[in-house]
Amino acid sequence: MAPVELAATPLRALRTRNNLNTSLVEDVAIGCVDAIKDEAGVGRWSVLAAGYDERVPAVVLNRYCGSGLEAVNLISAKIMAGQIDLGIGGGVEHMSRNPMGSSGFAAATDPMLAADFHFVPQGVSTDLIATKYGFTRRQLDTFAAESQRRAKAAWDAGHFARSVVPVIDRNGLTILERDEHLRPETTADSLGKLEPSFAKVSKLAGFDRVVLQRYPEIERLHYFHHAGNSSGIVDGAAMILLASKTGADQAGLRPRARIRSFAACAQDPTIMLTAPAEGCRIALKKAGMNAADVDLWEINEAFAAVALFFMQELGLTPDTVNVNGGAIAMGHPLGATGAVILGTLLDELERRNQSVGVATLCVAGGMAVATVIERV
Repeated sequence: MAPVELAATPLRALRTRNNLNTSLVEDVAIGCVDAIKDEAGVGRWSVLAAGYDERVPAVVLNRYCGSGLEAVNLISAKIMAGQIDLGIGGGVEHMSRNPMGSSGFAAATDPMLAADFHFVPQGVSTDLIATKYGFTRRQLDTFAAESQRRAKAAWDAGHFARSVVPVIDRNGLTILERDEHLRPETTADSLGKLEPSFAKVSKLAGFDRVVLQRYPEIERLHYFHHAGNSSGIVDGAAMILLASKTGADQAGLRPRARIRSFAACAQDPTIMLTAPAEGCRIALKKAGMNAADVDLWEINEAFAAVALFFMQELGLTPDTVNVNGGAIAMGHPLGATGAVILGTLLDELERRNQSVGVATLCVAGGMAVATVIERV
């Protein structure tokens, strides 16, 4: 299935589920990290492929792994500013056709930039987090196994039923109706048998020396991350319908939640993946809240150490974070993931009859994006 058709699938679902008059949609923002080849211009073409009014514009944006949530925040900002009344934010990534890094990554390919920024790949960055903050291999593998367990339990209980849209071909045949990436038989012991994924490239390319130069307090870098405690490479798309009160009334929509605030921030690009906690603090401050006001959290499980560091920084307990598993179990379709976790966060708030949730993702280059929602 082409990326355009993949993105069009949730767009069609928004139209049919809400009996949406698509001529009322004033803008569509779609996050996509590697928008090349048949993903180039995926915004406009997916809108047309979904059967929307031809006057609906669209834009594709890239804040790396945070692109899908950034797209939601962009449409929200336009609504808050009074520039539009109804729009759609979301994302798509077809990683099986356009692999990660297909569109290039300046800091990784330009030696001058790499030297100036102390660039290392994300896998090395997350091993740096584990080393610097004292997370053990067993802790990481235990977290990963728990993500698999929670995801399997959530699927079996139907917790994703409201959000998941089956992929159907032109002949009306169902191609895919549930995530394929889950490995529910996973245990911490089975994960403990896997070899670290990033040790060889780090040593061969000298990234370990770059890390020690940037963080001289570390005696040596420990390599703990592997395919089982890192996010999966998958295809996916997700879209979220957003409106002002005027737009909702005009379209006959019943709001489920409101976006209270959002934020983006950046920190050291070498350790790269530690910014979500600060992004959440900024977003919560804008909403006049703090961490104690939040009922549920969703952080993208790019790597196990990212989630563990996030919980440690904000003083969170596992019973409020990624309660239905995360990207370690279900995969991380780069540009789509932010919209995915925001949608599943809202579903779970409703299921538990709770109020406030926060979704956040770490982003390449040391950035993060976060969004605070509240049920209405």
